[in-house]
Amino acid sequence: MLAMSEALDPSDPRAGGDADVVWLTDEQQQIWRAWLHGVARVNDELDAQLRTVGLDLGDYEILVSLVEGENRERRMSDLAAMVHQSRSRLTHAINRMETNGWVIRRQASDDRRGVIASLTDEGYALLERAAPGHVREVRRVLVDAVDPDDFVALGRCMQAILAVPD
Repeated sequence: MLAMSEALDPSDPRAGGDADVVWLTDEQQQIWRAWLHGVARVNDELDAQLRTVGLDLGDYEILVSLVEGENRERRMSDLAAMVHQSRSRLTHAINRMETNGWVIRRQASDDRRGVIASLTDEGYALLERAAPGHVREVRRVLVDAVDPDDFVALGRCMQAILAVPD
């Protein structure tokens, strides 16, 4: 396996022929990998906690996005973009949530092709039960685990990442 800290000759086939690649320094590589492992750990811990109430992290994000919408509803296309899921994956999740009585779907009144997902009272009650444990876990695994100044810096980093054009 090629160590990324090794200087690569652009003619080396392992370099992929990209002479203009600026390889990560050892420190950047360590930070990058720590970020990958840290995000995975946070997601795993939050997902495990939510499973105790019958949800996963993706479900929770959908429910929160719905409760924050006007009248606790959103267009499916808007919801898919908000929760960073493909429309087909979101449809599968909403099907399951609808079976569980957490959401209902209806045709949009202003667009015959549009579909609106609405949070039911049962879905809202589930979110109310899930939220305290979720927030405690977010605090435990992220907010309280880092220095407050580092947490603010993390917010700035995430805003910069979100501002990178597609």
